[in-house]
Amino acid sequence: MRKFQETDFDDLCVIHDQARKQELKAAFKPLKIAAIEEDLFSYNIYVAAIDEKIVAFVAFSDDELAWLYVDPSFQKQGIGSKLIEFSLTKMKRPTYLEVLTGNPAKSLYLHKGFKFLQHESGKMPGNETFHVEVDLLIYK
Repeated sequence: MRKFQETDFDDLCVIHDQARKQELKAAFKPLKIAAIEEDLFSYNIYVAAIDEKIVAFVAFSDDELAWLYVDPSFQKQGIGSKLIEFSLTKMKRPTYLEVLTGNPAKSLYLHKGFKFLQHESGKMPGNETFHVEVDLLIYK
């Protein structure tokens, strides 16, 4: 794992765009757009690499795990777990995250110790025409 560098952005776009299509079908926006609209660069960003190939990334603030994407061909190999564990060592408590209803990653977050706090619905940041249902999770 290492800190994000600007030269990593194209790799992040590929990972995000493949993985997010699993999560969002109708409201999908490529990372080149979503990064600006959803303020990706205001977060601490780290990448995970295998043999120097970037396969995942995570973005977080002091109290929010905001982005976590793993290349679909590398999912179910513990990379997401390692990124969550790493992020939690850098964050304050409590820590929050929002996960879209139906996102299979929710089970990973719960397994890593996050707990359900509340269900919310509203507009998707950066794509306000799309209504979303999310679960707010907390890690104490």
